[in-house]
Amino acid sequence: MARQTPPAAPAQINMIGEGTQFEGTLRAMNDVRVSGRIVGRLEVDGKAIIAQEGAVEGDLVATSADIAGVVQGEILVEERLVLKGTARIEGNIKVARLIIEEGAVLNGQCEMGQLTAVKAKALKSARLSPVAEQARVATG
Repeated sequence: MARQTPPAAPAQINMIGEGTQFEGTLRAMNDVRVSGRIVGRLEVDGKAIIAQEGAVEGDLVATSADIAGVVQGEILVEERLVLKGTARIEGNIKVARLIIEEGAVLNGQCEMGQLTAVKAKALKSARLSPVAEQARVATG
């Protein structure tokens, strides 16, 4: 008889719902969808999804990201970043690959190219942006 392997568990998605505000540093080992508001730093070992109604006021660090909402802070994405047509970015971006849809707004600088593991680790531990630093100080 052939051995059957159990079906793979579905990927976990952490959610910050619309009407919810989180302050501080949020770290997740799985994908995160933000429909609410994060004031602080978002670190995702996976995909960060900022919905059209979502906002991040602080730094965003992720393996990959899709942004349709607002981000005010530095963005570091190790692989692919997609800025949807409704995205509004106020801050600098460091990314391996970038896709920008028509209508997206980026006010900041963008550095693109392959990130080595060493460089990505150094950037992840880099100093917070002023917005994220203010949020960290305010939340203790």
